[in-house]
Amino acid sequence: MTEIDSERLAVRLTELADSKKGEEIVALDMRGLVSYTDFLVVCTARNERQAAAISDEVRFRLKSDEGLLPGRVEGAGSAGWVLLDYLDCILHVFSPEARARYQLEDLWREAPRLELSVEAAARPRAARA
Repeated sequence: MTEIDSERLAVRLTELADSKKGEEIVALDMRGLVSYTDFLVVCTARNERQAAAISDEVRFRLKSDEGLLPGRVEGAGSAGWVLLDYLDCILHVFSPEARARYQLEDLWREAPRLELSVEAAARPRAARA
């Protein structure tokens, strides 16, 4: 197993979510605010199938590339959200409705945002017909 620092892990989570077309990806730096994690990574999935694809890709790639398994997995795409807890970083994958309901970015508005270079950080949610 390789060692990965929390900021690099947060960036890796954003890259993997972006690779499966996650939208509105945000990484919140929680290091000065809470003791249970360093970063919250939040993204939106358009539907249950995409939420599962993002979650599966993150779990597979972090296990195969870094030897990392989540300490805890909660929720399911059918619930409108999935949480993968890698201790130093937590990934939240929300449906648009669940993201609006939980409003984590508003709850943690004082948290600095990690600068991201992935396209999804700048890509607005796709218009729905």
